[in-house]
Amino acid sequence: MSKAYVFPGQGSQFPGMGKDLYESNPETKKHFELANEILGYRLTDVMFEGSEEDLKQTKITQPALFVHALASYFSKDHQDPDAVAGHSLGEFTALVASGAMSYEDGLRLVYARAMAMQKACENNPGTMAAVLGLEDAKIEEICERVEDVVVAANYNCPGQIVISGSISGVEKASELAREAGAKRAILLPVGGAFHSPLMSSAKDELEAAIRNVEIKTPICPIYQNINALPITDPAVIKINLINQLTGPVKWTQTIENMKNDGITHFVECGGNGKVLSGLIKKVDRNLETESI
Repeated sequence: MSKAYVFPGQGSQFPGMGKDLYESNPETKKHFELANEILGYRLTDVMFEGSEEDLKQTKITQPALFVHALASYFSKDHQDPDAVAGHSLGEFTALVASGAMSYEDGLRLVYARAMAMQKACENNPGTMAAVLGLEDAKIEEICERVEDVVVAANYNCPGQIVISGSISGVEKASELAREAGAKRAILLPVGGAFHSPLMSSAKDELEAAIRNVEIKTPICPIYQNINALPITDPAVIKINLINQLTGPVKWTQTIENMKNDGITHFVECGGNGKVLSGLIKKVDRNLETESI
């Protein structure tokens, strides 16, 4: 049986996240304190005592999920993974878990990513919506028909795609999706159009930082969001990481490819431990999942 570790993105945060790990594991506590030092503010105070609204702040959410996921990963005795993957932000976490990137560099990039995305959201307002019950190709065709910016951004599982773009573009595509028979098209409470062309300024801002970070050959393949393929070449990893901000998260395709490559057991690390496991089961209910 081959095992993969998977790491969640935004939407998996919760008040009190990581407090038990901080208090019970001295080695893990060092990771939390290092994060406080690198970021220059007490991230742990917000993670442990903050409200849901506090955890939705861009400068908090992404670093908090990164730190919590890696604390979860390193807190347990685990075999070397046969593969890793992460959903959106989780791809950065997966790179650290696989040994391709240092914890310090990963956290700095995640924080830079969060701030660049926030700035892009302010300069180019947008939104996202979850469309349920339509085939991927139909949603792609609908997005192409809309004149305003809107694209398929997250291929989460069969029958569930998140679209992203300008407010008018997403609203129009949602309306067309409902007319085409979608069970639901729900606007999401997000701050911007993530994984769409409206993130181009964030991509440009983060590109230099990614190119200047050392990425080593990982101990196992990382299946990257942009193409759902197993990658070990550091140069290719960097290119895919840069393109991730404006490209789609191909999670359905990632899980299908991992399954076809022999992965049968998925361990979700960090967050609430439910989001990715649920999506994986919707891809193939026979796949084994667990959470740390």
